[in-house]
Amino acid sequence: MTTHEPRTTPPVEPTTWSPPLPPAPGFEHHIVETPGLRQHVATIGEGEPVLLLHGFPEHWWQWHAVAPTLAARGYRAICPDLRGAGWTVADDPRVEPHTRLHDVIALLDALGVERAHVVSHDMGTITAFHLSYDHPERVRTAVQLAVPPAFMRYSPRITSGFFHLPRLVWHRPHASLRHVFSPRYVARPMSQATVEAHLAPMGRPEVDAAVRPLLRGLVVPEALQMVRGAYRRRMLTVPTLVVYGRQDRPWSQDNLERICRRPERYADRLEFAFVDDAAHFITDDAPAAVSELALDWFERAA
Repeated sequence: MTTHEPRTTPPVEPTTWSPPLPPAPGFEHHIVETPGLRQHVATIGEGEPVLLLHGFPEHWWQWHAVAPTLAARGYRAICPDLRGAGWTVADDPRVEPHTRLHDVIALLDALGVERAHVVSHDMGTITAFHLSYDHPERVRTAVQLAVPPAFMRYSPRITSGFFHLPRLVWHRPHASLRHVFSPRYVARPMSQATVEAHLAPMGRPEVDAAVRPLLRGLVVPEALQMVRGAYRRRMLTVPTLVVYGRQDRPWSQDNLERICRRPERYADRLEFAFVDDAAHFITDDAPAAVSELALDWFERAA
């Protein structure tokens, strides 16, 4: 029986990718081949590894203003395009709840990373959950952005936080996703250039076609698991910082305290932090604040 050996290419010039990669000085771009996946990975810096898992409908470029700050402080920032996003190519379009988890573990193995700090946002946080709960030995600390702890309890007060899901679950091919970056989810309007950079890979048919599988195979099942209390029967052992923008409604501090009462019952160490003048797309609204909170957490909690 033959086995697939992970392979990482030398740095690939940004101009060779199609569509072109958004500009981000200082990053190196690699293709990491693991079973069933040719994964685009952007890296910057040297030192202790930090794995950054992007949200939806974003990709590695989400971290273009965060990763350089981490690198300047002595960390190696690893920013993959997860399955179904960016410039990563998958052999199989199907997505199941733990598909991306398996991809991430294969990526860490291919890069020779035994343990990493993990920073995640939005949909990427689901994979970070899985990594922290199922493979805590691979995670030094976790910082999750704009997503509540997995042990949350449902409350009608947070219902409006899910109003965007039906439109994405029924996403039609070639339908625009610009509505995702509406004023409802940002503290200040995004420039057209920024929106275009985030959505650039949607011109790839396989990325456009992955929207429904990701929502139906990953997000919806995970949301049901959280609502049913699956994570309240487990203990989170990885030190975790949960960060929200204060304009990310309905995820106010009062509501989060309501749905996450007595966190010590479900997590060894978990803290909350809130960023002024930021909403759901917190890495666009306040990249400096996100960077500093993450760096402080790495040092305090590792």
